[in-house]
Amino acid sequence: MEKPKSGLNKWLIRVVGSALLLGGLFWYLPHEAILTGLRRVPPLVFAAVLVAFLASHVVAAAKWWLILGRPCGFLLALRAHFGGLAANLCLPGSIGGDAVRATMIHGAMRDAPRLTAGAVADRVIDLLALVILSGIGALLIGKDTADLGLLIKVAAGFAALSLAIGVVLPIALPRLWALFPNLPGRKFVLDISAAFGQLARRPGLLIFVQLTSLAIQGCLVLLAYRLALAVGLQVDLGAWIFAWPLAKLISILPISLGGLGLREATLAALLVPFGAIGAQVVAAGLIWQGVLFLTGGLGGLVVLLSRDHAKQAVHAKQAVAAKDISNRVS
Repeated sequence: MEKPKSGLNKWLIRVVGSALLLGGLFWYLPHEAILTGLRRVPPLVFAAVLVAFLASHVVAAAKWWLILGRPCGFLLALRAHFGGLAANLCLPGSIGGDAVRATMIHGAMRDAPRLTAGAVADRVIDLLALVILSGIGALLIGKDTADLGLLIKVAAGFAALSLAIGVVLPIALPRLWALFPNLPGRKFVLDISAAFGQLARRPGLLIFVQLTSLAIQGCLVLLAYRLALAVGLQVDLGAWIFAWPLAKLISILPISLGGLGLREATLAALLVPFGAIGAQVVAAGLIWQGVLFLTGGLGGLVVLLSRDHAKQAVHAKQAVAAKDISNRVS
């Protein structure tokens, strides 16, 4: 009984966090200007961005599927990926979505260590792509050397983390359990380290998925920028490429519902120094949140419909098998 209550409390904290952040933004900024920006977006532009966003996530699902080693059919991986997007609507950040998509594919893969290693690698690759994109934006706008140096340090940190996961852990963990054989969880931890070691021995795959992640995240940055232009926001593309990935990174913090409110506040704080109007930045962020939430809803619908279809397929197979047995007996 404690775990459901704890989960509900965490969800309520995120709802309250988003409500407070949005309330503060609408109180501090001219709310009529925010609403005007929202009304400026043509429905066709929004629909086109939504379709491109969905296509980007099809590619993202393929990227995750490749990292896992293609353990099942791609349609199952796609269904699991969109199930994770649906979970992001109400679970704590992207971690909740990662757990849901891993659970949905576990029945076919039945290899928890490889699933864990694949999820961690996929997340680190995406985060590193965001840092790299922000660095590219800093170069485009000529951001001062101190800020660019900070981004380089963060990128180097992610690269070091990747090296540690792929190279150091597979060597260090077996030696740790050799020294202390009574430590709990030995088999699972060693299996995870072995899974990371298998990924590290495929540098060509890792480079390919890193470049794929850069392309996906770059596409998302440009799609969000297109919506911002439709809102009426006037800001240099370089500044947007610098600020948007940073806002996305910060929105992962578990203090809001799917980043709602936190992403907009962060994006406004980063872009106002470049001449952007805060109300328009918030409007652009809220329109983007609409794309995210609509995609999550569609993901939930896909999971629901495909689950019913899967059940029907199982029942049909069982009926055929039963009929075959009956015929043999008779």
